[in-house]
Amino acid sequence: MKTTCELCFHRCAPEEGQTGLCRARANHGGTIVPLGYGKVVSLALDPIEKKPLRRFHPGGAILSLGGFGCNLNCPFCQNHEISMAGAGELRTEDVSPEALAALAEELVPRGNLGAAYTYNEPLVCYEYIRDCADAVRARGLYNVLVTNGTIEEAPWRALLSRIDAANIDLKGFTEAWYRRLGGDLETVKRNIAIAAEHCHVEVTTLLVPGENDGEDELRALSRWLAGIDPEIPLHLSRFFPRHRMQDRPPTDVGEVYRLADVAREALRYVYTGNC
Repeated sequence: MKTTCELCFHRCAPEEGQTGLCRARANHGGTIVPLGYGKVVSLALDPIEKKPLRRFHPGGAILSLGGFGCNLNCPFCQNHEISMAGAGELRTEDVSPEALAALAEELVPRGNLGAAYTYNEPLVCYEYIRDCADAVRARGLYNVLVTNGTIEEAPWRALLSRIDAANIDLKGFTEAWYRRLGGDLETVKRNIAIAAEHCHVEVTTLLVPGENDGEDELRALSRWLAGIDPEIPLHLSRFFPRHRMQDRPPTDVGEVYRLADVAREALRYVYTGNC
């Protein structure tokens, strides 16, 4: 019997034992369950600036973890080895929410601020992130989320009550581009606006040559973001050939800097990455 997953707009309805398109949520006995609960693929103590977060406790470190799966299908994905994988395809380590929180606290003397949910799309394992965030906060530490922002409003609002800072991908500013990625622009815009009401927010856009790097598009994106708050930091990241876009050249460095100046017409903090 099919069961509908209500976490994101895709509304996947897998048959018993099957997964949705994210490869990380499955129908088990008529209930949608996260296959990656407690299954960690990557775990590292990173600089907070690597998330990237430039204006949230700069100079600090953050215990970062990721699993597998994603609810988009970006041809340029820089972490496709884990984001496009499903259960059983990768080596994982069992880490309970309580164990994660204990490790995060143990690393405080090394500058650790808390835990960051990142690397793949963490929201496809929503229940694990929620429980980890509760355990981390109970120890007085911060929760950081790095996400594509593709989640329905109710679970998003419920999770944000536990999140202290988020970096949200805004992959472009046209519906056509988002449709190619399997996403929805209006969903992400709504969730950026909601997040800005609840926690520290920074936004990242990867500039893909010939796709989302037009001056008019960047001007519209930055003006829209400034309409929420002109002090929301925007990170413009340089594209490198990866995954199914290995036939493209890297974004010209000068073009990244030029588009950053365009964004600064509306936003106070614009940063360039991978340059």
